[in-house]
Amino acid sequence: MPFDHNHHYHPLLLRQMPAGARRALDVGCGTGRFARRLAGAGLEVEAVDPDGDAIAAARALGGNIRYRQEDITAAGLGRYDLITCLASLHHLPFSTVTRLRDALTPGGVLVVLGLAKPRSAADFGKWLVLGPPLNLAARAVVAAGERLNGGPDRTVPVRVRDWDMTMTDVRRESARLLPGSTVRPLVFWRYLLVYVNAGGTAPRRRR
Repeated sequence: MPFDHNHHYHPLLLRQMPAGARRALDVGCGTGRFARRLAGAGLEVEAVDPDGDAIAAARALGGNIRYRQEDITAAGLGRYDLITCLASLHHLPFSTVTRLRDALTPGGVLVVLGLAKPRSAADFGKWLVLGPPLNLAARAVVAAGERLNGGPDRTVPVRVRDWDMTMTDVRRESARLLPGSTVRPLVFWRYLLVYVNAGGTAPRRRR
C-alpha cells in the first residue's frame, strides 16, 4: 500500500518531544525512518529492533544513530528524555511499557503510536467513518507522487501481526501502569498514548 499510516503521524509524534530533550530511544525501529527523523531534530538516538534484516537495512542508510538488534523486553536500557514506540507495542506484552517508563528521565516522555480494536463511539467514528475515505484520498495522492518519482520505495518487508487488545484494554492498562497518561484514537486506525514522567518539571512542547 503506497500510503503509510505510521509515517503520516511522524510530525504529530515529534511534537510530543519535551523541550531540551537530548537522548531518545526508538523501540521497534524497523529500517530507521523515524529514528532518522529524531536524529534530524538534534537528538542522540538509540534504535532497537529484533529483526536483523531491518537493522542491517537501517545501518546501510547511514546516520548518526546507534542501532541495536535486541528484544526490548530483555535489552539493557539507559535513561532517555524521549522514548517512541511506533506500531510495535502490539508485538510485545503491553506491560513492556513499565520498562520504558522506568527508563525515562525526570520530565521525559513516552509516546506510543499503537493499534487496538475499537470499542467506544469515538473509536468507531474515526476508524470506520472518517478513516476509509481519507485513506483512499491519501493513497491516491501518494501513489501519484510515486509515479512522478520513479515508483514506490521498496525496503525490507514490514512484520505484520494482528492485535488482540481493545481500546478499552489499552485505556485500562495505561491508567494502571502509566498513571496520568492520555490515550486518544487517531483517524488512520491508530491510537496515541502519551505519558510524561512526573518525576521532573521539564516543559513540554505543545501539540
